[in-house]
Amino acid sequence: MPIERFPLRHQPNIALDRGRAYGGEAAAILNETGLAAAKREIASWPDYRPTPLVALPGLAARTGVGAVHYKDESQRFGLKSFKALGGAYAVLVILQDAVAATGPRPSAADLMAGEHRAIAGGVTVACATDGNHGRSVAWGAQMFGCRCVIYLHEHVSATREREIARYGAEIRRVRGNYDMSVHQCAADAQTNGWQLVADTSAGGSHRVPSLVMQGYTVMTDEILTALGTPPTHVFAPAAVGGLAAAIVGPLWERFGAARPRVIAVEPFQADCVSLSLAQGHLTPATGDVETFMACLAAGEVSPAAWPILGPALDDAIAIPDDAAVAAMSLLANGVDGDLPLVAGESGCAATAGLIAATFDPAAKAALGLDAGSVVVVIGSEGATDADTYRAVVGRTAEEVAG
Repeated sequence: MPIERFPLRHQPNIALDRGRAYGGEAAAILNETGLAAAKREIASWPDYRPTPLVALPGLAARTGVGAVHYKDESQRFGLKSFKALGGAYAVLVILQDAVAATGPRPSAADLMAGEHRAIAGGVTVACATDGNHGRSVAWGAQMFGCRCVIYLHEHVSATREREIARYGAEIRRVRGNYDMSVHQCAADAQTNGWQLVADTSAGGSHRVPSLVMQGYTVMTDEILTALGTPPTHVFAPAAVGGLAAAIVGPLWERFGAARPRVIAVEPFQADCVSLSLAQGHLTPATGDVETFMACLAAGEVSPAAWPILGPALDDAIAIPDDAAVAAMSLLANGVDGDLPLVAGESGCAATAGLIAATFDPAAKAALGLDAGSVVVVIGSEGATDADTYRAVVGRTAEEVAG
């Protein structure tokens, strides 16, 4: 199957200092102690297992790198997305805090058994979402026993809405884009006394977004455990930057200046990470941020992610929607015998970014990609919108997965 070349915009981090020690505000947001706590709790949930890290030698040969490993989050807890790790973990900690205010701190198993239903049932959690984060929060609320309200902007598909509602969440629609839904949800949560489970701090407290990101670090730990030695490069989807921070933070803390190079990938029209790296401070995208890569349609980097991304994220790459469309089909078909993989509109973005970078000589050289590179690409979601997936790939996710 031919691989197309697509344009890209490469933005290095103007403030990067690889010799800077991990600590300060970054370490207060994400740290190994928090990772250990998140891993202990998440590993106790039903059906937990590390998601596959799939070798793609065909894609590696075509892109001219030594190895490509695809972290397949399409199988995470049946929610088909890495987001299952974050929102649900934050809900758990919020409910543990509520119970601990009047007695011993419960475990996840205690809450799942309904031992503190009277307290947990009096808590309402809320968030805004493009789809996957809201599904995680709703699932966590159902699993641990509290009420849930999810805000969706007008561009979220009906399929994604149904997937969230099936976990018992109340759905509220907001006119406008993702960032508008974030601000509306935050305002309503303040008015109603709800617990806001945001994956961006939107100018407020970093605590809950930090818990969400701490849940994501379990995925980073799984990657390092599976490989044994760190890769040279990691490509990750950008959005508000929470996932990228959850990759950069543990790598920075463990390996310091010798850590892998981390590249965030985002759509042309939702390039807030690129703009922020170029300016050296939080800089929103302008204009319409809607994109085929639905869960990456974010115009503002999370202030909770920035203390990690600002000093330590290496690069951002912006790509056109067409690159993601092509990557979905490419992964579904497999390259030169590679295992077929189910990647949704945002789940394919990291792979699309790798392909775009390696087919652009200047970007490839700038990123240090060569025959010795060992690359991890984060396949952040599977077919979370089944109708869109079938329309693009021409087959269902079940048919592709075999």
